[in-house]
Amino acid sequence: MDSICLIIISIILFLLLLPVMFKDKSHPAIVGPYLSELEYSEIFFKNRHEDLQLSGMLILPEGEGPFPTVIIIHGTGTSRRNSVWYLSVAKHLQHHGIAVLLPDKRGSEKSEGEWLGASFEELATDTISAIEFVKHQQMFTYSTIGLIGMSQGGWITPVVATKTDDVSFIVSMSGATVTTDEQLLHEGINNIAPYTYTFIAKLIAPIMTNILKKKNYLIAYMGFDPIPYWKRIHVPVFFDFGEDDENVPVDASINRLKEKNLNHFKVKIYADGGHAIRDILTNKVNEEYLHDLVS
Repeated sequence: MDSICLIIISIILFLLLLPVMFKDKSHPAIVGPYLSELEYSEIFFKNRHEDLQLSGMLILPEGEGPFPTVIIIHGTGTSRRNSVWYLSVAKHLQHHGIAVLLPDKRGSEKSEGEWLGASFEELATDTISAIEFVKHQQMFTYSTIGLIGMSQGGWITPVVATKTDDVSFIVSMSGATVTTDEQLLHEGINNIAPYTYTFIAKLIAPIMTNILKKKNYLIAYMGFDPIPYWKRIHVPVFFDFGEDDENVPVDASINRLKEKNLNHFKVKIYADGGHAIRDILTNKVNEEYLHDLVS
């Protein structure tokens, strides 16, 4: 009898998940600058914490400096230098007199190591090493150093800032403040909900989430809570979210900041932005957001 029930449940789950597996949910690609449009210097620096050589792009504005300098922290997955999302932010900062260091994520482009399976604390050492590079390089003079954590990079930024006194400001672009477990569950529900009833999605998502948690590439992230790190941050912080973010639970993230008495952080939601904070008419990164970055 138990076997029959299990078979029936499996068939129901399969039928419910069939559209999810075969329907294309891809969003239009973001429109933005090509890598060939930017002038940059290829740089290399050492992560002495883990004995890795890392690479990246140094994008300098015109003039003599000193320049405020931003180090961008990548989201999940392998990084690509031609990613329009990152280049859109970098080019806008460059045009407004801000130097940008866009490192290649470990295991990407010419950076050694492997991001897969690395914890946020381990990934944070890459950014700490990038800060040390900026402080000691001879290519330009910097005034201040800030961090922009994009997507998953928003979890890493507070870890970095608690381990160095050199960070003067932080931007968390579409970065969650909930735990990694809560985020994974939120994404699971969002991935299933368009194809069935919401209550069914909420029933299925925990099952899928528990399976995913056991995958090697996620084990290192599970159980992470960014709030204890954010509570130790005493520099200006700007949290920005796109409305209807398909990956990040925006309301829960903002409410969590309030519940933890982190009301001094600046928070803004951009209408219809989604995870990429895009303009739905132009499909570019939202101009209002880019303006806010440099204001």
